[in-house]
Amino acid sequence: MTRKKNKPKDPYSRREAAKYKHPIASREFILDVLEGSEGPLSATTLHQALDIRTDRAESALKRRLVAMERDGQIIRNRQNHYLPVAKVNLVRGRVMGHRSGFGFLIPDEGGPDLFLSPYEMRALMHGDRAVVRPAGKTKDNKPQGKLVEIIRRHNKQVVGRYYEESGIGFVVPDDKRLGQDVMIPAGASADAVNGQFVVVAILEHPNRSRQAIGKVVEVLGDHLAPGMEIDVAIRSYDIPYQWTEEALQEAEQFHESAVKRQLGRRRDLRALNFVTIDGRDAKDFDDAVYCEPRENGWRLWVAIADVSHYVQVDSALDLEARKRGTSVYFPERVVPMLPERLSNGLCSLKPDVDRLCMVCEMFISKDGVLKRYSFYDAVMRSAARLTYDEVQKILYDGDKKARKRHSHVRADLEHLQDAYRALKKQRKKRGTVDFDTQESYFEFDEHQKIKAIIPRQRVQAHMIIEECMISANIAAARFISKRKLPTLYRVHDCPTGEKTKELREFLQSLGVPFTRSDKPKTKDFLATLKKISHRKDRHIIEMMLLRSMAQAVYSPENIGHFGLALPLYVHFTSPIRRYPDLIVHRTIRHLLTASKKDPFPFSENDLLLLGEECSMYERRANDATRDVDAWLKCEFMLDKLGKQFSGVISSVTAFGFFVTLDGIFVEGLVHVTSLSSDYYYYDEASRCLFGERSKKHYRLGDAVNVIVSRVGLDERKIDFVLADPHPGARRSSGKRKKRR
Repeated sequence: MTRKKNKPKDPYSRREAAKYKHPIASREFILDVLEGSEGPLSATTLHQALDIRTDRAESALKRRLVAMERDGQIIRNRQNHYLPVAKVNLVRGRVMGHRSGFGFLIPDEGGPDLFLSPYEMRALMHGDRAVVRPAGKTKDNKPQGKLVEIIRRHNKQVVGRYYEESGIGFVVPDDKRLGQDVMIPAGASADAVNGQFVVVAILEHPNRSRQAIGKVVEVLGDHLAPGMEIDVAIRSYDIPYQWTEEALQEAEQFHESAVKRQLGRRRDLRALNFVTIDGRDAKDFDDAVYCEPRENGWRLWVAIADVSHYVQVDSALDLEARKRGTSVYFPERVVPMLPERLSNGLCSLKPDVDRLCMVCEMFISKDGVLKRYSFYDAVMRSAARLTYDEVQKILYDGDKKARKRHSHVRADLEHLQDAYRALKKQRKKRGTVDFDTQESYFEFDEHQKIKAIIPRQRVQAHMIIEECMISANIAAARFISKRKLPTLYRVHDCPTGEKTKELREFLQSLGVPFTRSDKPKTKDFLATLKKISHRKDRHIIEMMLLRSMAQAVYSPENIGHFGLALPLYVHFTSPIRRYPDLIVHRTIRHLLTASKKDPFPFSENDLLLLGEECSMYERRANDATRDVDAWLKCEFMLDKLGKQFSGVISSVTAFGFFVTLDGIFVEGLVHVTSLSSDYYYYDEASRCLFGERSKKHYRLGDAVNVIVSRVGLDERKIDFVLADPHPGARRSSGKRKKRR
């Protein structure tokens, strides 16, 4: 009698059983079976390998295989047999288009990007997911790919300007990375007028023989209409801005009575003089602070809006918040993560009203060390809504009117100031990198046109609140980590070896020494900042230091925070406007209230996906706001053609250098072809343009006078020419460098 061979078991069967009423093989197990087979498997053979016996299981497996094909995990050959993408030397990833017509595939599994020629890009659009086959190298030795299959189309709608020529309508996308126009058939223009911005629904995506075809579904209006830049950005970056009916209904069911019902179940902190300190134009108040002196330090309370009480996991509000990921702040307009009923209403810690909150209570020692902390649910009442400017006047400027107006909280603010000074010393001792970046904001007139671009001053009052929030975030990270529950950490990796090498070469060209290590420490950046503090070009150098760093992201895998020099860090203090903070609140509440039998609602895989989503939505919001800022700056410069300005060279490339204008923070390009009659070559190490015959050079930090020669609103570009033949250019000394 022969013994029957045991079939391998799915190691993820428990997870699938917890998720589905009728579970089937997990994606991981299906991939293992396909990779372990001697060749591609037919559907019948795969059913046998996975022990599929019922019609229901067969139907469920079919849906899973379709989803795996869609996500680029598996592919079918010409015999309709399944095989994993990794087995056939194929690469899946996201397409990144370029305004010049070519593109790149960014592999999901990491590794070098694959160049996609304009011919390959004819069937693709920026953002599509695709599978490509590596196909040798380009002329400049870059890996390139050939399109095999389009997994998923990214663009369902496109925003752009409508034009009609010889009776043929088409839309030029505002996002130049899309690379090609969208054709509009007769009768599908929605009566759009030449030059107007429109939203186009894609009816047929492009292929190698024709362009995309679409129909106009919304006419936004003329390109210089007030607020048009925000309407375009919202749609171009696919930022959700309309609420589902279910989410609005959920938000409407909450009333002030919800706070009263919680009074007996939470700590009552209404007697403490909590205050909110925010910008002048802030509407949603996430956090409030209160501080009392103690014998050996201070007791600091940070109260955070209790969003998790109102927004339950997988509710309509939660699904909508997750889809948005973050509130997006445009000039004079906000696209909130939560409906205004909550964001500006019940969750906002407004003065003189009772509000539900989650409190982080901390003890800060005399030398600024976070000694003890605790978390609990509470009810609080803000004693005052203060702005940064008001706190600055009270604590630092000695403004008598401001001190008298807020006399009921003045002593509490002074205690807060004392605690901040101690925390600041500890921050300095820890070695946090703190860049003095220059920000600006727009001032509009009554017609919503830009009146001025004004620098935003970062005062001491900003830093007080910043230190309080960082302390609460550190406490939250420690609280969760000690109890070994997964959550979303805010992680910031150290700079890569390549970035460090580029930075070192740049600093050496300016005579600024930098560590020889390929893995610099935070203290190395601090030492450099100290060395350049007296230099006129320190802001340019700071910008290069900042660019060399990695981007902070959200992840369940904690690798520490390089910039803050912290081994553990989370975002806890802004759940009204950031979804990761809401996840952290839910983690803490689970630790505070759930029994051991209650399962935590997020698995490691869930948190991994959430981290990637939230990081992507954060980048999306930043890109959209930068695009709007660039549009507004171009619009501001439209009536300044031919005018002269002074500025500083902020970036140098092989094709010219960028100049940031003094006082108005507008950047434009002086193209190398507009320079005086000479051949200029670019030295990459020093980031400098050298004149071959004149030996003049243009480098970062040089002061120049320029004239505005062109403003391209559609491209968000401004061109300058030098105001006189050789302003700011200095003669090069020493041996002439090798031409590059």
